[in-house]
Amino acid sequence: MTLPSPAPLSRTDVSFPVDGLVCRAWLYRPDARTSLPAPCIVMAHGLGGTRDCGLAPYAERFAAAGFFVVVFDYRQLGDSQGEPRQVISIEGQLDDWRGAVAFARSLPNVDPERIGLWGTSLSGGHVIVTAARDKSIAAVSAQCPMLDGTASARMAIADAGAVMAMRMTSAAMLDLGTMIAGQLPHYVPIVGHQGDLAAMATPGAYDGCMAIVPPGWRNEIAARFFMALPIYRPFLYAKDISCPTLVIACERDTVVSAEAAADIVTRIGDKARLATLPIDHFDIYKGEWFERSSEEQAAFFGAALRG
Repeated sequence: MTLPSPAPLSRTDVSFPVDGLVCRAWLYRPDARTSLPAPCIVMAHGLGGTRDCGLAPYAERFAAAGFFVVVFDYRQLGDSQGEPRQVISIEGQLDDWRGAVAFARSLPNVDPERIGLWGTSLSGGHVIVTAARDKSIAAVSAQCPMLDGTASARMAIADAGAVMAMRMTSAAMLDLGTMIAGQLPHYVPIVGHQGDLAAMATPGAYDGCMAIVPPGWRNEIAARFFMALPIYRPFLYAKDISCPTLVIACERDTVVSAEAAADIVTRIGDKARLATLPIDHFDIYKGEWFERSSEEQAAFFGAALRG
């Protein structure tokens, strides 16, 4: 693990090892007046997202509220190691979460018993699975979470039609063939306009995503993800969640199932709370909806990690 000198905004470039690879991250430190040791919130993005895609404002908000924050890139994405690039491995990303949590617990002045997880979209499901597997996680916040891949796949097919579903399947099979042959992946866009062959091509998805990504962000993933998505169902881990959990659902979400968000809160029980916003999937990262969601989550973490 490396801990270089601090950058502006009390943000430091750090890294940690997982499975022989190096995941790179930002470490935010709380205000110097914060009582130490302090809690730490671990964060990562959704499908194909990297830490520079709209996560810094959330991290800054949490650090200002008195938390350490670790924001990391998954293997094969962003600044982290791993080849081939732009491949989404569900279990690989879950291993990266495990490594990020271990790294956070090892940091000086971090209370290892007060680790919170923050996830959004695909990582909103990852934090549920991670907390179910690691009973010492102290709190989880999942916004617009992907909790039922089967439901998300059905939503995409309902919007795009059967012909598009066949094109997605063909692209995934082609990519699996390249993997078996040891060739570079067959890529498809992460986000596209309605009617495009892409992982997300619902109305408004392209413009919403482009509003939060930096110049040069790589808008493509290996098409094998089309096969992995329908069988990834984090809501099934609800029975194993033992920590306070906040789920923020976007009522007009066209990418993931808002019903699955409500369902997992019911399944978890008294430890969980559902908050809803009258918006679509990507609206939560900007403007009024960022202010409302980040304020809600900072208050939740304050109660759960300091209460």
